[in-house]
Amino acid sequence: MEITTVADDLVVIHDGAKVRSYTDLAPDTDHDLDGVQVRTLARPSGALLCRFATVNDVHFGEVEAGRLGEHSTGPVQRVAEGAEPYPEVMNQAAAAEINALGVAALIVKGDLSVDGRPQEWEAFERCYRDPFGDRLHVVRGNHDSYQHQASYAGDQWIQLPGVNVALLDTAIPGETTGQVTATQMEWLADHCSNSPAPVIAMGHHQQWVGEASGRRSDTYFGLHPDGSDLLDGVAARCPQLIAYTAGHTHRHRVRTMTASGVPTIEIGCTKDFPGTWAEYRVYEGGVMQVVHRMSSPEALAWSEQCRTLYAADGVDYAAYALGALGDRCFNIALR
Repeated sequence: MEITTVADDLVVIHDGAKVRSYTDLAPDTDHDLDGVQVRTLARPSGALLCRFATVNDVHFGEVEAGRLGEHSTGPVQRVAEGAEPYPEVMNQAAAAEINALGVAALIVKGDLSVDGRPQEWEAFERCYRDPFGDRLHVVRGNHDSYQHQASYAGDQWIQLPGVNVALLDTAIPGETTGQVTATQMEWLADHCSNSPAPVIAMGHHQQWVGEASGRRSDTYFGLHPDGSDLLDGVAARCPQLIAYTAGHTHRHRVRTMTASGVPTIEIGCTKDFPGTWAEYRVYEGGVMQVVHRMSSPEALAWSEQCRTLYAADGVDYAAYALGALGDRCFNIALR
């Protein structure tokens, strides 16, 4: 059994494809839920101002999960011939769950597609634009710009009740790695300095914060170290900036920026295991991140099939992708 979601009033436990959901719980309290011990999150102070959500790495057009170029030895998962494509199954489940929540916005942090083909973007738009309309905000990822496409490019400033979101375009056309430029960081600092509300920055690529090796590399898989330092510098100067959150790694993880102490967050992918999306509950006194695992029977059947991706390469994908509970569900403090 896995405790997949904890909020101030909610706990969700998955046992394979079985789901146990407990609602209307007391916040900041230890609960015994059918023999499982879990403590709900403390509720930030003040009124609930809005809820919004994010997804990333949705990968419309993908037909094989677990393929890493020509080097992965598997297992590579596919759906049966004639079955609905798994990106459609997973994203339809995410869209339905998020829309039922009545969010103020849905923010998509890149990798909408496999290769930015028109039919892949059309499938993405059908799934997400139709239900969310002008509540949908989208930025590209590396998969959307391999052929130097400009669709979904550019930074965006999204104003929501009680919070502003700076959505950063981190893609380098033609490349897997990402960057933020000095010009982008000037834009971010200017908007943060003039924001009456706290700011969460979002982008596709995860930040470099002095990885375990301590080595800076121009080929770092996420944001280039130079741009990562610029982002940390903006956070150090601008107390309105309370977090940066990204996708790209297909994992859940939280680290801390070196200079500012601001959390830098990664959200797992929607398209395979564990098949997640993130909710943000904005209170007057803080923001709560709550990661949800899609729980339709069809979505769970596919995500469970993908637990062992990359196993032949020595990867425990389930542990890597799911991360610790504290990497998924926690409060983001105001500064």
